[in-house]
Amino acid sequence: MTKNASFDWQARYEALHASFPGTRHTPVIGITGNFGEKGCELAEGYYESILRAGATPVVLPPTENADALCSMLDGIDALVLSGGGDMNPLFAGEEPVPQLHSINPKRDLCELLLIRLAYDRQLPMLGICRGIQMLATALGGSVWQDLASQYAAPQPAKQLLKHSQDLERSYASHTVQLADASLLHRIMGVETLPVNSFHHQAVREAGPHLRVCATAPDGVIEAVESTEYKSIIGVQWHPECFCLRDDESMMPLFRWLAEEAANYREARRIHSRIVTLDSHCDTPMFFDQDIHFDQRDPKILVDLHKMSEGGLDVSTMVAYIPQGPLTEEGRAAATAYAKSQLSRVEEMVEQNAAAVSIAWEPQEVYSLKREGRKAIMLGIENGYAIGRDLSLLRHFSEKYGIVYMTLCHNGNNDICGSARPREGETLMGVTDFGAEVIREMNRQGIMVDLSHASERSFYDALDISQTPIVCSHSSSRALCDHPRNLTDDQLKALAAKGGVAQVTFYNGFLRTDGQATILDAVAHLNHMVKVMGIEHVGIGTDFDGDGGVPGLANASELINFTRRLLRERYSEDDLRLIWGANWLRVMEKCQR
Repeated sequence: MTKNASFDWQARYEALHASFPGTRHTPVIGITGNFGEKGCELAEGYYESILRAGATPVVLPPTENADALCSMLDGIDALVLSGGGDMNPLFAGEEPVPQLHSINPKRDLCELLLIRLAYDRQLPMLGICRGIQMLATALGGSVWQDLASQYAAPQPAKQLLKHSQDLERSYASHTVQLADASLLHRIMGVETLPVNSFHHQAVREAGPHLRVCATAPDGVIEAVESTEYKSIIGVQWHPECFCLRDDESMMPLFRWLAEEAANYREARRIHSRIVTLDSHCDTPMFFDQDIHFDQRDPKILVDLHKMSEGGLDVSTMVAYIPQGPLTEEGRAAATAYAKSQLSRVEEMVEQNAAAVSIAWEPQEVYSLKREGRKAIMLGIENGYAIGRDLSLLRHFSEKYGIVYMTLCHNGNNDICGSARPREGETLMGVTDFGAEVIREMNRQGIMVDLSHASERSFYDALDISQTPIVCSHSSSRALCDHPRNLTDDQLKALAAKGGVAQVTFYNGFLRTDGQATILDAVAHLNHMVKVMGIEHVGIGTDFDGDGGVPGLANASELINFTRRLLRERYSEDDLRLIWGANWLRVMEKCQR
């Protein structure tokens, strides 16, 4: 019998291996499966739309097994929350109204958990119909259980539209208005969009993490998107139905998701290959409280879970010392406080030794990366901690392994003048004692950190130090005119001496007015790279010291910064330098 080409599966198999396979880069998008009488099922439009967008779809079956849920998310690059039945209102703290339709207990808990876990991992998400309602519920919003009995149109003259059409599913039955300047508006490229409609429930309140980006003529919420510059969109209609009759009108939404998934996949791949280092956080301030570093603790911005979710390998934890009186009692108290904070970090590391270790040198950082463990480096923020005793530098170096000391904080001290002197203090530079401190830090291999220092102190220290200096958490004064930030001339002088400046995510150092976001942080880094060169910039978040902005709110969101930089056309080599290689180069030179 002559073999029909359509059924010659062996020929197809051979064709797939006709050339060297290389590495496949198609992103994988998970779709939550519905659960019906016949088990887990999925309508054709979902996976067909994803395939046409250039991604690989996989179905995620409902389960409450926590390990399985995490494994599912670890294996995908984006998540689609598909449509289906009503959610049990008890999950939203509500009792059911009489008009509630059938609920599916197999799906509800699974999807609420999936959404929160995916949100923590910064996975791109698209919620469809039931999916937008689950997104809102999981992220702090609420849902109308039944529009006809609960919803009152904002304008009494307008009646509620028919939101559950009898028309065939691949045709539109009403329109929605897309919000100007919204992400959804940019994706779809129109202000008014014809959509299909199959629901009696809808989002009532978007909640703190989402904003409304499309509404029906009767005011019903038809789409939401992230308020935090994340790749999250929910739509009340069924865009996947249109492709089944070759209607391309909804494909921009699926292409957007595929592009976001590819970007996420590449960011994760790069983080697996490079060392990612945060040069400054103040988390030790909280270690005298009931902190669980091995859990996802809401009281702190840096813990083991958030470091893993954000792809952060190294956290430099400092003993922050507020500036106090320049008296023997004040200096002694500052020294004791610094020791207690550093000791608490050591205790935390000892309690979590299987997952984290203190690193003193760059090579230890690279070794821990290969072992799959996180590294903690130690520093002191404010030289007030050593008072006027140079021998304390050796003590802090040999006992605790501090890698840098910030010469001052807010307020002048015995070492130098601050960028923000206290009332009655004058702007000043490095003192004679401060010059001795810098020279001793050079001898001990401790990096000299000039974040918080006055401009005069900066230039004095640059002249005195025999090794490159650093600014562990400082941004650009050209973009945000704050005395804590560095002028372009300072940036150039720092680079000329081989030093590094670390962009910080403190709101007031990114913008002089309004709320800063991840976009401002990217703008500061871009400017500093332009002025200094790629070899002299890095990242110092100031997490748990009031650092953190939308899109970069804690350590779990640091992968978002890499994703943004990839869109800015930074290469893997560039990212390796920015994320830690520059800082570790200076550290090695100082220690050597």
